[in-house]
Amino acid sequence: MQLRPYQEEAKTAILSEWDKGVKKTLLVLPTGTGKTIVFSKVIEEKVKRGDRVLVLAHRGELLDQAADKLSKSTGLKCAVEKAEDSCLGSFMRVTVGSVQTLMRDKRRSGFQSDYFNTIIVDEAHHCISDSYQKVLNHFEDADVLGVTATPDRGDMRSLGTYFESLAYEYSLPKAIKEGYLSPIKALTLPLKLDLSSVGQQAGDFKTKDLGNALEPYLEAIAEEMKNHCMDRKTVVFLPLVKTSQKFAELLRNKGFNACEVNGESKDREEILKDFDEGKYNVLCNSMLLTEGWDCPSVDCVVVLRPTKVRSLYSQMVGRGTRLFPGKDHLLLLDFLWHTERHELCQPASLIASNEEVAKKMTEIIKEAGCPIDIEEIEEQAENDVVAEREAALAEKLREMRHRKRKLVDPLQFEMSIQAEDLANYVPSFGWEMGPASDKQIKTLEKFGIFPDEIENAGKAKLLLDRLQTRRDNGLSTPKQIRFLESRGFNHVGTWGFENARRLIDRIAGNGWKIPRDINPSEYIPKKIEVTENELIPW
Repeated sequence: MQLRPYQEEAKTAILSEWDKGVKKTLLVLPTGTGKTIVFSKVIEEKVKRGDRVLVLAHRGELLDQAADKLSKSTGLKCAVEKAEDSCLGSFMRVTVGSVQTLMRDKRRSGFQSDYFNTIIVDEAHHCISDSYQKVLNHFEDADVLGVTATPDRGDMRSLGTYFESLAYEYSLPKAIKEGYLSPIKALTLPLKLDLSSVGQQAGDFKTKDLGNALEPYLEAIAEEMKNHCMDRKTVVFLPLVKTSQKFAELLRNKGFNACEVNGESKDREEILKDFDEGKYNVLCNSMLLTEGWDCPSVDCVVVLRPTKVRSLYSQMVGRGTRLFPGKDHLLLLDFLWHTERHELCQPASLIASNEEVAKKMTEIIKEAGCPIDIEEIEEQAENDVVAEREAALAEKLREMRHRKRKLVDPLQFEMSIQAEDLANYVPSFGWEMGPASDKQIKTLEKFGIFPDEIENAGKAKLLLDRLQTRRDNGLSTPKQIRFLESRGFNHVGTWGFENARRLIDRIAGNGWKIPRDINPSEYIPKKIEVTENELIPW
């Protein structure tokens, strides 16, 4: 099987992390971009190297899916470690294992700690739980790969307590732009649903409370769906089985061919097959279909299980992002959820780079009154946020520019080079959260950055990497930025080193005064070609 370019990059990056001695690494791929194919090819490579591999998951469907994809993409067959089935004594080099089985002390004790050389954790956001940790700690010397859909910062910070690195990440916007996933159009419906009385549990809303809060609105929601979903293939996510069953009945009364599926459905496989083949056009479920189920023809998703967890929200929406003939976009229906907490995931949460951009995107979607492509409004929202942030920081930056300090404040540098990733950086992994090392501090000072305001080692590394890249590309230095911006020039961080140097020389030759023919606020430097032999004296 020929891997897509990003899948090949992911495979190479994962193997490189292990080869470098990083034992526990992460792969982040949006739902529908082939994470199972990627780790199947990683497994194939590890088996070639003589490893024995365990694929660990918490649901039978995920284990079956992994075994099927592994067989189809590599030809490798799997042993099974689940219930009465055991891989012990099998000649097969790959095992798909149930965490519920392997978490049992008696079952685990049958394995030497070095029995598996490599472990793949499917849906890795679950791996922080005690059950997974029992298994992973038993095989403590194994190379571990965690695979998950796009997590939010809270998830990443949790995962960072166990994993040591992020080997590769492929974003949802990039997957859509490169034609591997369907574009998403969001529509906010004018229904105000009150969640202010809903309690919290384990960092998210209580499902029982959600079900009760949702009940009074089901009739109105069904009526709105009648206006937008009649000719679509729709999946609806609800908090409780009884709510899901009631809503399916309401939809049938409105003229939909609606069905409901849950963990107790004896004819579950038949229902899913009938929905796939078009017998039903709406499928209601109580969070059963967030993982391990694919139906590419789904072109509408209705999330009636509000959540604060972005990975969960991404999983739900991901049921409709796969490509399918004749499908030009996924319609994502949103509602005016009223909650005293502002962390609620909404369509913008899928692609927004930070909370400010997500908030601005949500405002645009609400005001549109019609389905709107979330990618198209992201750039507008980012520009608006940058403009607002620059205005708010203007006074602070003016103060920084006039400080009598030899080194440059990190914030001034970040704003000048327009580095959103630096300004919005939040540490994820354990080593990133610690203080900057003495070596990092000395190197930052050498580059001209005031290190006292660098909060952690992760930010220091990111900043140093950016400084080195800028040096290699012949861009302006932090000291040039501080000097010229203190004289009123704008975004000197986007200039070339030679542009900045020649202007500073002119100012110096003019008695450290701005030449009369230059207006700093309007000045745009001309491009200067720098030869490969010229040395940039940072």
